[in-house]
Amino acid sequence: MAEKKKKTYVAASEESKKTTTDRKVKEAKPVDVSKAKPLRIGAVLLWILALALEVCALMVFLGKLDLKFMPQLYQLIGFLVLDLIVVILGAQLWKKANHIDPVSEENPTKFWLWNNMGLIACAFCFFPFVVLVLTNKDADKKTKTIATVAAVICLLIGGVASYDFNPVSAEQKAAAIDVLGNERVYWSTFGRVYHTHDDCPHLNQSETLTYGTAEEAIAAGRVRLCKTCAKADGITGVTTDD
Repeated sequence: MAEKKKKTYVAASEESKKTTTDRKVKEAKPVDVSKAKPLRIGAVLLWILALALEVCALMVFLGKLDLKFMPQLYQLIGFLVLDLIVVILGAQLWKKANHIDPVSEENPTKFWLWNNMGLIACAFCFFPFVVLVLTNKDADKKTKTIATVAAVICLLIGGVASYDFNPVSAEQKAAAIDVLGNERVYWSTFGRVYHTHDDCPHLNQSETLTYGTAEEAIAAGRVRLCKTCAKADGITGVTTDD
């Protein structure tokens, strides 16, 4: 069973310490787990649109679609860029849903696949295009080269943007809620972790803080507790940024 010891505050010099009275502080929105489903539906619809844009790009490449008002290569790159944007938007919705309503990590393979559906969708939205372009024997070399390079660049950018570098499991979320309950935690605009202390040294450069519960912090993408705060409070059983 996770154990939480008596809280002792993080030491910081008087010159460098900032508290909630020195900066802008806003309260996080309550977590509504039911919002995860429409976010996932939205992500799937965006990925379907991305596949349609991939088909459009391929049709332009094969000369079966011509928008007339711009050169073929511009049309081709335009569809690929739109494809990239839509893929990334879908991935962000999917990752947001997974932070609100995470899945169990009991099955590691399923856990990885579920959290990285955005990466898988990105592969489907660009890799087939690359293969079909490279295997086409009728297109001129210049067009094939530009189309392939553009698609590969989009694939790489989309893959990095879609990959979930900060996944959370249902077990991690349950442990954080069990240990911290409704205790107030803090996180910065660009931070990757949440803190139990507003005067944590790692928050000294942050002008704006958001506060809420551990569940709200996880829903906001801060899935780990600051190890400095955990050590100061003697908190165990919660995933930290070690």
